[in-house]
Amino acid sequence: MGGTPHFVHIAHKPGHTSEIVILSGAQRSRRTCISPPTATSPGAPIQSPPPKPDTLNPRMSTDHSSNSSRLVAPIFFYFVAAGIVTVMLGPLLPSLITRWQLEDAQAGTLFASSFFGQLIGAWFATRNLRLSVLLGAAFTAAGCAALAWATFHTAHLALFTAGLGLGFSLTAGNVIVGTASAYVPHRARTLALLNVAWSIGAIACPALVRACAPYGPRLFFLLTASLLALGGLFATTIPHPATNASQSPLPTTRIPLPGAAIALFAASLLLYIGNENALGGWLPSFAIRNNPATAASTIALFYWLSQLIGRLLMAALLYLVTEPFLYRASLTLLLLTQIALILTPHPAPALVFTATILNGAALGPLYPLIVSFLLTRTGQHARLGPLFSFASLGGATLPWLTGVVSTRFGGLRPGLLVPAAATLLLLLLSPAIIPRPNNTSAR
Repeated sequence: MGGTPHFVHIAHKPGHTSEIVILSGAQRSRRTCISPPTATSPGAPIQSPPPKPDTLNPRMSTDHSSNSSRLVAPIFFYFVAAGIVTVMLGPLLPSLITRWQLEDAQAGTLFASSFFGQLIGAWFATRNLRLSVLLGAAFTAAGCAALAWATFHTAHLALFTAGLGLGFSLTAGNVIVGTASAYVPHRARTLALLNVAWSIGAIACPALVRACAPYGPRLFFLLTASLLALGGLFATTIPHPATNASQSPLPTTRIPLPGAAIALFAASLLLYIGNENALGGWLPSFAIRNNPATAASTIALFYWLSQLIGRLLMAALLYLVTEPFLYRASLTLLLLTQIALILTPHPAPALVFTATILNGAALGPLYPLIVSFLLTRTGQHARLGPLFSFASLGGATLPWLTGVVSTRFGGLRPGLLVPAAATLLLLLLSPAIIPRPNNTSAR
């Protein structure tokens, strides 16, 4: 495209020279200016104001928007297919328990296999973001195809492979999209919309399970593998330079956060993913045991549909309330709903449906907000992968622990104490991960 700018980077330090670098396909130009010192809290990255279009190239804003669309469109498409795989154990679990004659603790090991794979994939995902998306699509498609012929024991290996692919692709996709815009206030909304795409897949999963039920789960796994392969092919259109974290001018030696802050973000990601998957995996079984006439796929559909609605509402609510307020309000609603299920000895179907919807809606905004809080302070960084991998550790342990507690105490009501405890801990950790007002741009 000749001299048309493709990427703008602002290297900025308080009281030092700021350098604006405009990169194009055939040329590079530099401009320097002196910027005044800026007050900020320790460990927070400096946020430079976006360059004014009239001081650079008048076509820059339009071209940058076009390139951002090229960058994120394949990721949005892939996230739809990935959403199906991430949640498929929930609507499939009751039939798998019956088919393989499993106890709850044994069924929990299926979740553990998938999320241990995600842990390893996420650990390495941010070394090369584009490659991680492509490898993730390939591994996830292979794992789903293998599940079509798996037994209980071989299913663990197939789920591990699929989880490995999800760890690669979901982590890399969140970082790519979360850092595609230079405007910090837009980051949470963009991530919310990305997770809406994932939620569409999660909603489609129970409907697809039900549609394939007359032909057995093999058709479901093969169709899902085909969608993932298609998403992987689309992902090959992601531009090379813009997605490689190792090419970023940000430091790659360490994450620009204190160790304590990194640990708190890791714990929050772990608790959220564990909570989401414990509820998504066990609520269908909980509903069936309280009312055998209930369809597991229906509960799963309501759960993920309400989460999608929560994320859609989030994008609108952020024009009215602050991110910290929405984060704390969502956690409070989630905790109250979980307590209501635990304290009700024989919950009526109406209560189970209502609690399922409220759980999903309250969970919807949480992950995009946690990632936004993190990326606001770190930007795109090659060493974020290990931090995101802790999220997968939560997905591996909390659903399994829910099954263990359920088996030990003879019911899923005690088992739901596990996600409820995770919600309480998230609420207690919230003051530590929410950026201070002077760390974020004004809305």
